[in-house]
Amino acid sequence: MKSGASIVCAIALRPSLWLVAISQLFRLVPRGWWRRSPYLPIPSQSYIRFRKQTQYGGDNHQIEVRDVLSYLNWLRDLR
Repeated sequence: MKSGASIVCAIALRPSLWLVAISQLFRLVPRGWWRRSPYLPIPSQSYIRFRKQTQYGGDNHQIEVRDVLSYLNWLRDLR
């Protein structure tokens, strides 16, 4: 994955995506995330592998910041 920090920074620069990004964070983060290393509210590795497989055709491709932003824009427009 591109640095998680680069994804967070890209979202931070787009206030119109803040609400949908926070909403997705709560939906995708496993329950009890604070009990397991790396002690960060991030989606599970199995979910990330699944998304990479469906988005890029394999799990060896890095997630692109523009793809995350596109996904969040799509979700926002669905509301």
